[in-house]
Amino acid sequence: MNTKRITFIGGGNMAEALVSGLIKAGHDAANITVTDTDQTKLDTLASQYRVQISSDNASAVVQADVIVLAVKPQVIADILTGIGASIPASTTVVSIAAGASIQTLKDAANSDDLAIVRVMPNTPAMLGAGMSVLFSEQDQAHKDAAEYVLAASGETAWVDDEKDLHAVTALSGSGPAYFFLLAEAMQAAGESLGLSKDLAAKLANQTALGAGRMLAESGRDAATLRAQVTSPGGTTQAALDTMYENELPITVRKAMQAAHKRSRELS
Repeated sequence: MNTKRITFIGGGNMAEALVSGLIKAGHDAANITVTDTDQTKLDTLASQYRVQISSDNASAVVQADVIVLAVKPQVIADILTGIGASIPASTTVVSIAAGASIQTLKDAANSDDLAIVRVMPNTPAMLGAGMSVLFSEQDQAHKDAAEYVLAASGETAWVDDEKDLHAVTALSGSGPAYFFLLAEAMQAAGESLGLSKDLAAKLANQTALGAGRMLAESGRDAATLRAQVTSPGGTTQAALDTMYENELPITVRKAMQAAHKRSRELS
């Protein structure tokens, strides 16, 4: 698939992450086009990745095999209104806009024939460690084309019902921020206990990295790993008891319910 012509509408952080992943995976930069209203951003992408750039969305999609809509949900309808008539019927349209349903996208483009694949990625894609969840009712060729773009920057999974993307958004889409908040709180607590800011940050960050790798690579689930590092009556047990007393699991569930609700509102 590395000869497919891929056009990114929007050149923000997520688009750059996917572009970077594709090029590292061997995709020809000459077959990647990025459009944006920010010329400075486009010039930077062209210089760093040797991709094609354009400020004209409509002309950039005419010859595309895959179009990635990498713009904010608030503007995606306006974008599709402008380019809908220019999108070839055979083109795979990949949307990473949170909350924007397939029917909303088709209505904006004034076309029920668009081959749309919705995706909820997350920001670790910037390091090749992303988690992207996809949904589509299109044929396997369109699904494969979309997965090719996302798999270059991390892991992928599919859901069978579009509404499940709201829950995906609440878990993995917004999820990195939950871990960042925990690391931030751990660093601040370490400083309050007398550690320097630099040391507290290093300990929190490396602990997050190590714990994440154990989850991903050990073959054990989170509950098992937690139990293995919790000695009865020890320091970890004392900390976890306090977290449970302050209803941390309930707080996390409520937070994800709020994210799920907001995703539905955006749709």
